[in-house]
Amino acid sequence: MTKPLASDVAMVLAAGLGKRMRPLTASRPKPLVRVDGRPLIDHCLDKLDEAGIARAVVNVHYLPDQMRAHLEGRKTPSIAISDETDALLETGGGVVRALPLIGADTFFTLNSDNIWLDGPRNVFAALSDAWDEDKMDALLLVVSHAQAFNYTGMGDFHLDQMGKVSRRKQGRVAPYIFAGVQILSKRLLRDAPDGAFSFNVLWNRAIEEGRLYALPLTGLWYEVGAPEMIAPTEAALQSG
Repeated sequence: MTKPLASDVAMVLAAGLGKRMRPLTASRPKPLVRVDGRPLIDHCLDKLDEAGIARAVVNVHYLPDQMRAHLEGRKTPSIAISDETDALLETGGGVVRALPLIGADTFFTLNSDNIWLDGPRNVFAALSDAWDEDKMDALLLVVSHAQAFNYTGMGDFHLDQMGKVSRRKQGRVAPYIFAGVQILSKRLLRDAPDGAFSFNVLWNRAIEEGRLYALPLTGLWYEVGAPEMIAPTEAALQSG
């Protein structure tokens, strides 16, 4: 029997400076760069809406007025803005800042600059089915190199037969890449550092405790971090 979604709220991480996307980000925030006719952030929000996730929290920092104006035009999901204009807080710090707006013990997070095509199942439903609150602090969506396009890195993680995560060894290749989506428990954020910090700090602790897991994507994933990645992504999306 299919489980209900693990949460009806997601945080969209959209506060970065988009340096790799220059010169397109000289006059607009990266989440508003268009790919296949739509801003990157709308690709993410459309996925949330299609999955039935009712609420989204979006953090803003760079050119925040443009972000606010754009997001005001969305009807679904409902959107709350987490203001980081005073200081860029990175991924972990941004989520800690937004916790009062998130208002849930379990929630999704997703990067605003990834595009993916679902496999047989919606990724949020698939993650929810695999989520086990008792043994997991976070469940990451990962993708194999064969299903990742525009990606030139060495991968991030290894998985054991149960989906438990370990890190890539220095100088070696790992078979799975973080696809920018996760379910996490607020428990992951306990005793979090003050100010700006990366999720990697909390993931490393969860790995040591045996509480970081991952689920491979069954569809296709496109990295859209730089201008030269836009055209091949658009060609792939238009070809279906």
